[in-house]
Order: sequence, then C-alpha cells, then structure tokens
Amino acid sequence: MMNYKGYVGHVEYDDEAELFHGEVINTRDVITFQGDTAKQIKKAFIDSVEDYLEFCASRGEEPEKPYSGRFNLRLTPDLHRKASIAAAIEHKSLNTWIVDKVANAAENTLHDTK
Repeated sequence: MMNYKGYVGHVEYDDEAELFHGEVINTRDVITFQGDTAKQIKKAFIDSVEDYLEFCASRGEEPEKPYSGRFNLRLTPDLHRKASIAAAIEHKSLNTWIVDKVANAAENTLHDTK
C-alpha cells in the first residue's frame, strides 16, 4: 500500500497485461492509476491524487477527506448490551473497547495481507 497526503493507494499486478494498476481505497470518489514498474506506479499514484485535488479546486469543491474518524455503528440491542458489559468488565468505555477491538482486527487483517 502507498500513502500520499492521507490517501491510501492499493496496487495489484495484472500478469496478463503485465501492468500494475491501483486505486485509492479510502475515499468514495474514484481515483485510479497504473504503471509498468514500481517507480511508475508510485509516480502515477501521486500524480492521480494531485490531479484529483486540482480538479476539485478548479470546480470550487472540497476534495473528499480520506476519513473523519467518526462512523455510526448499528448493533442489535442484545449485542449492544453484551458489548457494554464486556467493556465494563475491562474497565473501559464502550467507545474505547470498540476502538481497541477494531484496531486489533484491522492490524490482524492488514498483517495477513502482507
């Protein structure tokens, strides 16, 4: 994965086309890029992010920020109760408990994809 100005690029290799292609994965707007070499794909990623930012500026629009740090979570009442009890047992707020669990799951998932 690549990171530039908070935008995260995910790259895959197309063996048939012998080409790297990538996409910014932490925004709803579609930002793609491609290249033949690692150096080219990195430059294409940076150029695509810059093009996106320039395009937004030319239209007088705010570019989509990668993430605000907030999201709504919908749980069943029973799961909400269980999570609250689990958090209390660990002497944590429900928010802190959920953040810890999500962080652990995300690290494990990202580690497994390397």
